[in-house]
Amino acid sequence: MDQFTINLLFVGGSFALYIGIAIWARAGSTSEFYAAGRGVHPVTNGMATAADWMSAASFISMAGLIAFTGYDNSSFLMGWTGGYVLLALLLAPYLRKFGKFTVSEFIGDRFYSQTARIVAVVCLIVASVTYVIGQMTGVGVAFGRFLEVDNTTGLLIGAAVVFAYAVFGGMKGVTYTQVAQYVVLITAYTIPAIFISLQLTGNPIPGLGLFGDDVAAGVPLLTKLDQVVTELGFNSYTSHHADTLNMVLFTLSLMIGTAGLPHVIMRFFTVPKVADARWSAGWALVFIALLYITAPAVGAMARLNITEMMWPNGGIAGGAVAVEQIENDPQYDWMDTWQKTGLLNWEDKNGDGKIQYYNDKNASMQAMAEEKGWAGNELTKFNRDILVLANPEIANLPSWVIGLVAAGGLAAALSTAAGLLLAISSAVSHDLIKGAFNPSISEKGELLSARIAMAVAIVVATYLGLNPPGFAAQTVALAFGLAAASIFPALMMGIFTKVNSRGAVAGMIAGISVTLIYIFLHKGWLFIPGTNSFTDADPLLGTIKSTSFGAIGAMVNFAVAYFVSKSSEPIPAEIEQLVESVRVPRGAGAAQDH
Repeated sequence: MDQFTINLLFVGGSFALYIGIAIWARAGSTSEFYAAGRGVHPVTNGMATAADWMSAASFISMAGLIAFTGYDNSSFLMGWTGGYVLLALLLAPYLRKFGKFTVSEFIGDRFYSQTARIVAVVCLIVASVTYVIGQMTGVGVAFGRFLEVDNTTGLLIGAAVVFAYAVFGGMKGVTYTQVAQYVVLITAYTIPAIFISLQLTGNPIPGLGLFGDDVAAGVPLLTKLDQVVTELGFNSYTSHHADTLNMVLFTLSLMIGTAGLPHVIMRFFTVPKVADARWSAGWALVFIALLYITAPAVGAMARLNITEMMWPNGGIAGGAVAVEQIENDPQYDWMDTWQKTGLLNWEDKNGDGKIQYYNDKNASMQAMAEEKGWAGNELTKFNRDILVLANPEIANLPSWVIGLVAAGGLAAALSTAAGLLLAISSAVSHDLIKGAFNPSISEKGELLSARIAMAVAIVVATYLGLNPPGFAAQTVALAFGLAAASIFPALMMGIFTKVNSRGAVAGMIAGISVTLIYIFLHKGWLFIPGTNSFTDADPLLGTIKSTSFGAIGAMVNFAVAYFVSKSSEPIPAEIEQLVESVRVPRGAGAAQDH
């Protein structure tokens, strides 16, 4: 059986499972569409939350960014994991106790303002649409490779599948679909990692193998990797090279962005009790950790494998891989397959019949290249998003493992896309249409508007996904920055402060405005290529990249909200009592002197 047929079996089987579950758990009421009837068990919710969270950015893109940068991109792991801790401790139980369906509804009621609710909806849609672009980018990459079609066709197929199960299933259908998707994606991620760890280190646990010895060289794996990449003029893998201020701001932006993402917060509205919200967050961290502990090993081992494939004769002294070998050796078949997607390419620039892969921007390597007659780096394109999906082929693993990874990558992208689209549709139907424009709308009408809103969101996300502003994880990082600058401060102030409605509205508008403008200045207005004034290599403010600015935007939000609130009337007494009732456990009395 050929690889294409195996891919179809795995991908087709998983899709049939997802759509079958969505039909079985189809939402029949607004409560089931928005919050799964508030009857989801904490362990089930934790697993669904993990699938919702471990998107194309985590499954497909993160290991690729770590592989080609090393230590400096560990901030993705620290920021996203730390954000869940913040969410579990500071937000999830209080928001569940408030008992609303959506984040925007909480903000509108807490800040006793229809304007605050509408501004929150706008912030939510901007952040969520940006996030969906990253997911659709991953969908296009995965479909393009495993169905052997171009990236655009793959993206359109993925959009159709999301439409098929998310629009009809609602939160109830999406929840149980995501449980199945978690099982698929974590199995697909860990099995290849175990194979590769055994090959390179003899240790079946990738996280431990990362710090073990390379079997072939007899030295620590990371030591060998450092030697291999520095010989080719790249930065050492395990050292810190990036700007520290930007790295700190980026990590902080990911943390508070995680805690402010509406599609994640919505998951905690689905459990029966407040205590279950905390347990859900705890279980989600356990399930997420299974992948996040493995990701650094996947990145490092893949980087070593790729580099040694490009220099198969023992580094520069032995010579680069020959074009003839790439074309005829079955071990290199993966390169030809991925080249067809447009995400990988090479060129024999100096006509010597070999493909020299090195850092041609390094001055010492340029001098060596001139001596050897090289004409620049000849691995001209290696999209970071293909690394995890190509990893089993690079390591020459069995065909069924490649098919499993295909299903896992698509499960990761589709699960998060569905959650985001649900957050967008809920905001439009529940907060805008019913909450602001047509409060008397029937439940049937509200359900219909939610499904129409989700369909429109899929179309917009698919269109923007055709020209994303970066790799999947980088695009997602922009969404985290927008959530960090707008939604997270409003939730924190709503629970723990007495900021009034004017302060909250002014803060959200200021936070998302400065962040969005900063992003557009670097990524292009409305992400249109060629309309940017700066780049992340040469940013506007010192060393602060567009992906890190969300933390600055959050500070602006907090500051503006505080000063506007102080200069206007205090919150009403009943709202103050409401805040106290959310924060203080029911039945807690005054402190006693013993």
